[in-house]
Amino acid sequence: MVSKTDDIQASVPNCNVNTVDLAEGETPDHQETKAPNKDPCACGHSASTVVMNGGGAHYHSEEESKQDGGGDTDGVEDSNEQEVIVIQDTGFTVKIQAPGTEPFDLQVSPQEMVQEIHQVLMDREDTCHRTCFSLQLDGNVLDNFAELKSIEGLQEGSLLKVVEEPYTVREARIHVRHIRDLLKSLDPSDAYNGVDCNSLSFLSVFTDGDLGDSGKRKKKGSDLEQIDCTPPEHILPGSKERPLVPLQPQNKDWKVIMTPMQCLKVLTMSGWNPPPGNRKMHGDLMYLYMVTVEERHISITASTRGFYLNQSTTYTFNPKPANPSFLSHSLVELLSQISPAFKKNFTVLQKTRVQRHPFERIATPFQVYSWTAPQVDHTMDCVRAEDAYTSRLGYEEHIPGQTRDWNEELQTTRELARKNLPERLLRERAIFKVHSDFAAAATRGSMAVIDGNVMAINPGEETRMQMFIWNNIFFSLGFDVRDHYRELGGDAAAHAAPTNDLNGVRAYGAVDVEGLYTLGTVVVDYRGYRVTAQSIIPGILEREQEQSVIYGSIDFGKTVVSHGKYLELLERTSRPLKVQRHNVLNEKDESVELCSSVECKGIIGNDGRHYILDLLRTFPPDLNFLPVEGEELSPESVRQGFPRQHRHRLACLRQELIEAFVEHRYLLFMKMAALQLMQQKANKDSKMATLTENNSPEAAVPALPSTENPDASAKSSETSTETLTDGKSDAVQIETTSTTDAPQPAATEATTTEAAPKAEQTTETDIPSAAATTMTASQATPTEDNVVPTVTTNGPLVPVATAIQNGECESPLEDPKSREVVLNACKAVGSISNTSFDIRFNPDIFSPGVRFPEDSVDDIQKQKQLLKDAAAFLVSCQIPSLVKDCLDHSALPMDGATLTEALHQRGINVRYLGNVLEFVDKTPAKAQLEHFYRIGISELITRCAKHIFKTYLQTMYSISQGVELSALSAAVSHFLNCFLSSFPDAVAHLPPDELVSRRKNRKRRNRVPGGGDNTAWASLTPSELWKNIVSEAQSYYNFTLHCENADQVVEKYGLQKITLLREISIKAGIQILIKEYNFDSRHKPAFTEEDILNIFPVVKHVNPKASDAFHFFQSGQAKVQQGYLKEGCELINEALNLFNNVYGAMHVEICACLRLLARLNYIMGDHHEALSNQQKAVLMSERVLGVEHPNTIQEYMHLALYCFANGQLSTALKLLYRARYLMLMVCGEDHPEMALLDSNIGLVLHGVMEYDLSLRFLENALAINSKYHGPRSLKVALSHHLVARVYESKAEFRSALQHEKEGYTIYKNQVGEAHEKTKESSEYLKYLTQQAVALQRTMNEIYKNGSNASIMPLKFTAPSMASVLEQLNIINGIIFIPLSQKDLENLKAEVQRRQQLQESGKSMEELTVDGPLELEDKIPMDVNVD
Repeated sequence: MVSKTDDIQASVPNCNVNTVDLAEGETPDHQETKAPNKDPCACGHSASTVVMNGGGAHYHSEEESKQDGGGDTDGVEDSNEQEVIVIQDTGFTVKIQAPGTEPFDLQVSPQEMVQEIHQVLMDREDTCHRTCFSLQLDGNVLDNFAELKSIEGLQEGSLLKVVEEPYTVREARIHVRHIRDLLKSLDPSDAYNGVDCNSLSFLSVFTDGDLGDSGKRKKKGSDLEQIDCTPPEHILPGSKERPLVPLQPQNKDWKVIMTPMQCLKVLTMSGWNPPPGNRKMHGDLMYLYMVTVEERHISITASTRGFYLNQSTTYTFNPKPANPSFLSHSLVELLSQISPAFKKNFTVLQKTRVQRHPFERIATPFQVYSWTAPQVDHTMDCVRAEDAYTSRLGYEEHIPGQTRDWNEELQTTRELARKNLPERLLRERAIFKVHSDFAAAATRGSMAVIDGNVMAINPGEETRMQMFIWNNIFFSLGFDVRDHYRELGGDAAAHAAPTNDLNGVRAYGAVDVEGLYTLGTVVVDYRGYRVTAQSIIPGILEREQEQSVIYGSIDFGKTVVSHGKYLELLERTSRPLKVQRHNVLNEKDESVELCSSVECKGIIGNDGRHYILDLLRTFPPDLNFLPVEGEELSPESVRQGFPRQHRHRLACLRQELIEAFVEHRYLLFMKMAALQLMQQKANKDSKMATLTENNSPEAAVPALPSTENPDASAKSSETSTETLTDGKSDAVQIETTSTTDAPQPAATEATTTEAAPKAEQTTETDIPSAAATTMTASQATPTEDNVVPTVTTNGPLVPVATAIQNGECESPLEDPKSREVVLNACKAVGSISNTSFDIRFNPDIFSPGVRFPEDSVDDIQKQKQLLKDAAAFLVSCQIPSLVKDCLDHSALPMDGATLTEALHQRGINVRYLGNVLEFVDKTPAKAQLEHFYRIGISELITRCAKHIFKTYLQTMYSISQGVELSALSAAVSHFLNCFLSSFPDAVAHLPPDELVSRRKNRKRRNRVPGGGDNTAWASLTPSELWKNIVSEAQSYYNFTLHCENADQVVEKYGLQKITLLREISIKAGIQILIKEYNFDSRHKPAFTEEDILNIFPVVKHVNPKASDAFHFFQSGQAKVQQGYLKEGCELINEALNLFNNVYGAMHVEICACLRLLARLNYIMGDHHEALSNQQKAVLMSERVLGVEHPNTIQEYMHLALYCFANGQLSTALKLLYRARYLMLMVCGEDHPEMALLDSNIGLVLHGVMEYDLSLRFLENALAINSKYHGPRSLKVALSHHLVARVYESKAEFRSALQHEKEGYTIYKNQVGEAHEKTKESSEYLKYLTQQAVALQRTMNEIYKNGSNASIMPLKFTAPSMASVLEQLNIINGIIFIPLSQKDLENLKAEVQRRQQLQESGKSMEELTVDGPLELEDKIPMDVNVD
């Protein structure tokens, strides 16, 4: 028998309501890729995020897997497409006959397993109550794990019969669990409690059900009169009210369940379990106890034949069947006969369940927690109770062999074949599945450890030093055990090490070298403690660590060993991870070769696999935070006050920074080689011409002909085509000091002549793709007066760009001069090779205790310099580049999480937050960065508060003794009061002990409890907490906060208390009651202990990637950006299929896919399809990122646009109001993105003739645009025009004229009078003037003649929907341009020219509009594709 729980959880999302849609929505577990179809289930988030995740490390993993898989990287795309076609067999239809129902058709695919049909039947409304059945074809039982294509005689139209099978104890339990799941299917309490990967979604509240259907139902221009457009007061511009309750609007389905829809009062296991021996012989499996809605108490026997009523009561055991016994194969059938209310309500419940969008029901891959929740009634639930005390604590009952061997599962999935696409998909799906299961188990285990639910393996030691094993996972606490980290910063280092280690595991996992294994690792912060959960190397617990480690060091470098096999495996990771192979001295002063940091330990497990662990120093140290005696940092760092003492000595550079730095050095290398080759050529030419004056002014030197450049190196083949212009050939000295970068050590050796061109720093260093590398190359042209040769790269840089991703390009250099050029360039940029560009870092530099052999002194010196340069690069290039991106709005953080992401994308650690804020503070354009500064301050304050909260909780209770947990909610509410409440003397309310009488209690409170004074937390005061926050900001971030309490912070930095509450709750894992909090009352504190509902874990883990899907997604994006929409759309659809195949139906990256697809559908005119895809993107974003995540807000805005285009005006408005509420909550009104949102709202209101309301939003948008884009920006001109249109509709022509004049002036100054925008504005001005004159005449006529006046009818135009939609498209970055046939020809030619340019490496910055999108009369242009 197979049932729901057999399948490991995420395999088949119970997603399809209508079984016919299986091929569309399901991504079954053991199946190959699905055929691409119109409506695939999918998941994800912002494209930018995905691209970021794809950059850096991920890129290499792709390269590696292609190499291992034997595919060559250039041909990957084609081969993928071929492979995809091969495995997409067409589906067919079978008939299903279940007992008591009519036969129905079901669409299936040949790769599906029989088990997947089981899943569909268990989800279908009419068959959902069956779990214990087999499928039979012509009387033969089908094997559940057989693929449909392997079953003889199964074809189009075959009839499959559902045959009821006898129960076993296991099947009976599964049946009860399934029925309980069906009864709870609409109950949101699992989502609030953060269990079983349930999470919240509120979209349906605003769309009244499924948009796809309503789109068809409603007539297109639905009556305007019916729409109620008035937003709630708190959403209007200028409102200071920030209510919390609307964050979770009441879903009508939930109202239904809470009381009237109850099917059963109690369903629980009976106390008479298990059946005694004699009853087992009668087929009794277990007993259930129930109370129906009609208050009837019944006892039920589960037997092999089904379920029946027995005669037991609460106190007497009588297992004989009652009369009548109502024997039924399913519990639902039995209860339907006993309880009329059950029958009625269960039917309604299932109808409602299957009407919900599948994405509201599927489990997410990782748990998402909600920081707010209503007070949910705690109901009796046998399954929940059983889970808490049995299966979940130690074994998973539905898996053979009971406990899961996590390590074996994690490593075996890595070993799966990966030669072609189907194999890679199978492998990636297995890896992802096991990882998400492991993360869930590790989180559960970590909570059990901190809750005191797990026995330590060393119970005699003090709590901090205890270690635990649960469910085959090893748990350790983030404390410095046995002074292991004493020299590195003690507990602070022990707290930082797990996250560094996790980053190392992530990096090695992405490189994915065959034969090298890392441990499953999850880091959990819960109730103030940090727990590291790791899978267990087979055999490691039986031997001492000293015997196990055959590579690396167990004492930070005092004793070091190496091993040939490890060197060979790690050598394969050294290029993508930029790790240098190096020698260190061991305790006997012998030289030992390593290819990683000394802390990285190699252990061969009993399973014969080569494991590496302790990867905390995978990336090189960050010298800005590591003061070393006698070492001077580069001037850029020193100017910013570095080096600075940090809490610990484990601060290291991020992988993204290493990638960006190497990319930057590569561009320098190319330029230097090019300049020197030009110079040699110029010298040669000048000798040949026997010119006496070398530096004659006419030297625009042509490109080097290939005869001059016989060497075949990849470098010189590119550099040979570089041209040098406007230069005095003789007066060129190559020096690598860029204006913003640190000086290089070998700069002067590399030079041959005298002048000093300075390479201007590129800002776009974090570009993932090879093509993009070529773009940056050309932007980084040296500029300095006239002396400087400007280099434009015309050579096809692509092969080298690809090569740099691998870190190196080599080839024999035959021509000695070219060899010398490359040698000089290599020395100057710090390459470890003299014949090619290859930068790698030695992670052991500056590690205390590590000694190097004397013969490597020069090399060590070079490495030290490289590290100093990288540290300087971070402060002098990456921070300014981030601020520049925020200024031009290509980076738009909205909250702490998106700010952190923006920092990390550029390789900036959060410990630099103070520096970033200082940099913004000193920027001349500070006013245009106000939003960024505010979010940064809020992030800095809440992070400091989180640090303090962690120690605050640790002082409260110790794990082993579980002391004072009774006061936890009081302690958390007291902390929040001190942090946010205006109440000056927030006194902790020590909760009266519920168990002790008053008199005793008074004594007890004076007595110091055994674990130390655990009421110390109660003495915290607001002023003390804010003093601590200010000093934490100073010591950790080197930032001076000027405030003594929450009110001053709000006043000085313009923060909102509700935003601070959200940020601290998310960071610290606090869940609070959703109600209105009065933060500003000076008479009572804002929070009471009843307001703290829960504390959740904050979990960090590895996110395995779907590399092939990602490759398709990137190719699709590239096609779209080049203007080939159809091809782009096909590639993105394909990516969606592959993502679904690997991740299942729910994942952040699928969201990006869906959003881009929706946008493409929209641009290509398929508005209905756009609506359907975007609805999925919104639901998925709510479910996997959170209901108020900035990405979700963006998704709501896109959906509103597509709703409007589909004529669903009131829905569009509701969605925009929701987005505005969420944005007010997350970052407040003063944010550039709010201008776009308000313009959208204003336009829609204009369309429904709500002019006054419309003006409020549009004028607010105008004010925000003026502030953040500058009063002369084209965005501001457009805002003026939109406001003018509304005034025109109100017949207030004077105001309309005033605004349109402003807009016209901007257009005239910015783009000139000949530009079409200026002309349009000018025409509109004339029209407004005529209208104004006509109105004035009419008014004069009325004044003169009174009621006899002959009034000319004035044209008051209500805007047409088409004109409103056109403006909506423009502000959302979509422009449709009507084109003639001739224009089309020109456009085609332009696109071809641009492609050639792109290949040759010229910058595309100056090309403004994207190429042809659809060859029709009207060509849509997508100006900012996600």
